[in-house]
Amino acid sequence: MIRRPGLAIIACAFSVAAWFMADARAQSVPGLDKIKNQHELDRAGAALDAALFDSYNKCDLEKFESFFVDDVEFYHDQGGVTLGKQALTESVKNNICGKTTRELVPGTLKVFYMKGYGMLETGVHRFHHPGHEEMGIGEGQFIHLWQYKDGAWKVTRVISYDHHQAGK
Repeated sequence: MIRRPGLAIIACAFSVAAWFMADARAQSVPGLDKIKNQHELDRAGAALDAALFDSYNKCDLEKFESFFVDDVEFYHDQGGVTLGKQALTESVKNNICGKTTRELVPGTLKVFYMKGYGMLETGVHRFHHPGHEEMGIGEGQFIHLWQYKDGAWKVTRVISYDHHQAGK
């Protein structure tokens, strides 16, 4: 029997292409100079939020940290301040991966233009604890300051606050 490596090569090529396409979608959001109205800004903010938290929920730490500037500042009402992309990624690895998933509460996302800089994103999100439903669902508000620089959108500041049990 003659072995044909072609199928394995094709499958591998499709996997690599799918990975690149997913990464490209995250940064296929138009640049600040290309966004012409509030509708386009809202779509850009929603796309970035979805891509960021897809990586968070899947614990894709390499992709997750690609959304942040090196010197990101993360302020959390219960966890305190985390400074730097590496520290933030390590915190997610140790405290979130396999323990918590995040969902955006529909209808709460708001995006505001920041002239010459990027956008400010606000909203409400919920946190689930798969396998530990007794912990309930957490809810909090957030502010993300996104900068568009050198062809990429990156979060420079995060404020995560008003954490409480959902429905209270």
